[in-house]
Amino acid sequence: MSIKNIIFSVLLLFIPISLAAHFLEWGDLIVFITAALAILPLAAWMGTATEEIAVVVGPGIGGFLNATFGNATELIIALVALNAGLIDVVKASITGSIISNLLLVMGLSMLLGGIRYKEQSFESVVARVNASSMNLAVIAILLPTAMNYTSIGISEKTVQNLSLAVAVVLILVYGLTLLFSMKTHAYLYEVGVADIEEEEISHEKPNVWLWSGVLLVCTLLVALESELLVDSLEVATSKLGLSALFTGVILVPIIGNAAEHATAVTVAMKNKMDLAMSVAVGSSMQIALFVAPVLVIAGWVVGQPMDLDFNPFELVAVAVSVFIANSISSDGKSNWLEGTLLLAAYTVLGFAFYFHPVGNGMG
Repeated sequence: MSIKNIIFSVLLLFIPISLAAHFLEWGDLIVFITAALAILPLAAWMGTATEEIAVVVGPGIGGFLNATFGNATELIIALVALNAGLIDVVKASITGSIISNLLLVMGLSMLLGGIRYKEQSFESVVARVNASSMNLAVIAILLPTAMNYTSIGISEKTVQNLSLAVAVVLILVYGLTLLFSMKTHAYLYEVGVADIEEEEISHEKPNVWLWSGVLLVCTLLVALESELLVDSLEVATSKLGLSALFTGVILVPIIGNAAEHATAVTVAMKNKMDLAMSVAVGSSMQIALFVAPVLVIAGWVVGQPMDLDFNPFELVAVAVSVFIANSISSDGKSNWLEGTLLLAAYTVLGFAFYFHPVGNGMG
């Protein structure tokens, strides 16, 4: 049993602890911390269950499952926050997820992989296609914000209608990227798939019903823990002296993404950089092209004014992240210094969000 699995198994203890903290009223701060720790192993088990099911159903449906459940934890947390009316936290978690995947995950993967191997390579064509998709995502969230800032007296309804239209386009593009990676140009992505299969085929075929049950139970528990996390979020973060912006951009994505972060870094250290890149960049693409549009549509359905009009400061951070990640990954090679540069960019942005004045409007 690997160290990662032992840590995630121990963290499962926080599920009953967080429930006890909630029902016995131990205080919002303890509920927030224990719920956050409980979500980490559940996200990891969801990832494992999805991969095990993918082995049985084959690469086509398996890839689709991975693509759908890859960011399920963040989507569930965001939906719970959206339902609670915490629109600012939802928007901040979208930008934070994109930033943390592109800078923190990719940076750690390149740094730790680069310390062990002088230079690592990955498919540059895939990197360029992903870069183009991320550029589109930046344009998509830039336009509603730009429209709001360049027009006087624009109604919230108009911004929401534009956001809905953009959301539909982004979901269509996401569907086409899946078609590209799984069907028409699957050969470009086969290195990563082969690596996954190599790791998975070492044992007998998994029990698909067992793992489907695990996936269902983990999804329900993540929804429950997200409810506890979101309910205690505002009081807990103010006790910690953190703004809603910092919490949404830095803390929530790290909680929702920890299992994926661990996977990307682990495979990078095994010199499987293609797979690490597909986890890091694939995850941020999924947030931008699928999770964000789904949240806009969900906001429209439940009557919460969710749109793609972001805080300009968050937009700058996303644009900077996409720019530096694209410029570093475009040549299809990486080393430890490039990883350090990405981590430095993430640290600088983290400080900026921490010191960002709380009162200056979010979203």
